[in-house]
Amino acid sequence: MSRPRTRARTAAPEAGLTAGMAARALRRGLRHAGLIQVKAPPALPAQNGRRPHGPEPRQIMSQPASPSLYAAREPVFPRRVSGRFRRLKWAVMAVTLGIYHVLPWIRWDRGPDRPDQAVLVDLAGRRFFFFWIEIWPQDFHVVAGLLVMAGLGLFLFTAALGRVWCGYACPQTVWTDLFILTERWVEGDRNARLRLWHAPWSLTKARLRLTKWTIWLLIALATGGAWVFYFADAPTLLQALVTGTAPPVAYATLALLTATTFAFGGFAREQICIYACPWPRIQAAMMDERTITIGYRDWRGEPRGKRGTPGAGDCVDCKACANVCPMGIDIRDGQQLACITCGLCIDACDDVMTRLGRPRGLIGYFTLTDECEERAGRPPRPVWQHILRPRTILYATLWTLAGAGLIFTLFIRSPIDIDVSPVRNPTHVLLSDGTIRNAYDLRLRNRHPEARTLALSFTADAPLRLRIEGQDGLTVTVPADQTADLRAYLDAPPESAAAAAPHTPLRLWITDPASGDRASAATYFTGKGD
Repeated sequence: MSRPRTRARTAAPEAGLTAGMAARALRRGLRHAGLIQVKAPPALPAQNGRRPHGPEPRQIMSQPASPSLYAAREPVFPRRVSGRFRRLKWAVMAVTLGIYHVLPWIRWDRGPDRPDQAVLVDLAGRRFFFFWIEIWPQDFHVVAGLLVMAGLGLFLFTAALGRVWCGYACPQTVWTDLFILTERWVEGDRNARLRLWHAPWSLTKARLRLTKWTIWLLIALATGGAWVFYFADAPTLLQALVTGTAPPVAYATLALLTATTFAFGGFAREQICIYACPWPRIQAAMMDERTITIGYRDWRGEPRGKRGTPGAGDCVDCKACANVCPMGIDIRDGQQLACITCGLCIDACDDVMTRLGRPRGLIGYFTLTDECEERAGRPPRPVWQHILRPRTILYATLWTLAGAGLIFTLFIRSPIDIDVSPVRNPTHVLLSDGTIRNAYDLRLRNRHPEARTLALSFTADAPLRLRIEGQDGLTVTVPADQTADLRAYLDAPPESAAAAAPHTPLRLWITDPASGDRASAATYFTGKGD
């Protein structure tokens, strides 16, 4: 009977030892994974000048480590590159910046007492002038048509050529290129800028940074200044800005645009494209396997290796494509959200391939269908077959129809117009002789550069009498490029059909005797309705 007890007493310590070892192993694993933190409590006081024997007690805190979701921005310093796509970007930059800064200064004669600026957003007069086109608030459908055309055009170019807008003509891209050009001119190329970035502050670094920031600030000031010139007469506003007599809103707008241009083009740069702009998220719906975009021909470049390495592909892993990218990505990793298809990596890779005596085009513009064909050793399709396909033809057709409709609307628009609002309180008035009277608020619009005398009339299937409040005749003189508000009355004789009917449709007309132009608006006459 004693032996079983001995076994039990012997097994208990073994089980306890095994459990303790497992617990310690588990704690070590959790501590290594960062799921628990082990902190030592304050050390025990020494006794007689000596520390107590034995291990110090430990405290286990079951607090999960919270990783930081913030990643500090790594600045991008693109290397200088030359090639056909870089030259194309320079040309687009020169054209777009030239149009933006020169357009407000072009004069356009519209006659006396009218603005002579070719492109002007007249907020005070609630009109938009674009050379010979004048858009009033009532012509908002024209603005809507322009926005529809802009959206369809963006869809068309994205479906055919990928993010070509982002890579060449987007204002953020254009101004970032200009700021990087200034930075390279002041601080040097990529390696020099990297050394300056990591170098401690010194008089030389402070001088270079101050020079660069000053030039950036002047560019930003010119950018904001050009924008405000679109909203007022440019020479007059420039003189007022210099002399300090411009409206406060002009200085506030100029300061805001200067600050945003300085920050976006000088510091945020690619962060605007990656985080702030919604277009990279939308482009996936606009692109398909036949969209022309930038890619790396890995079946030709892999495996990477130095020149002369047995079995290596054409890619020598020089990282020239990554060093010239303004977005700081490596196109060899595949299509990425940050890629704006600017083509600079193509120029850099083609330059390396030419110097190595290898075929160009390791990085280039192609489609996913071309990739499958080239992998199989077959030639890719011609470019025009990728551009002319049902999807792009549909976008182009819709864009053309919208443009044609917009042009048709502008050409059939009358230079005179009339708006009619029946007075609702009261809807009709019963005069002492039984006559039913309706009142109407009219707005006559004259788009001519000179004053016009317009004749008012009506057409209806009932005998009504028309009168203008405050005058005897039915003619109104409307100043040049202005509107005239007036009130008119229509009277229906007693016991007439119009006086007894609830509503009688009619149409009010204005006629320009000098040109023969006419305009009308439909309304109705309200009777007693008995």
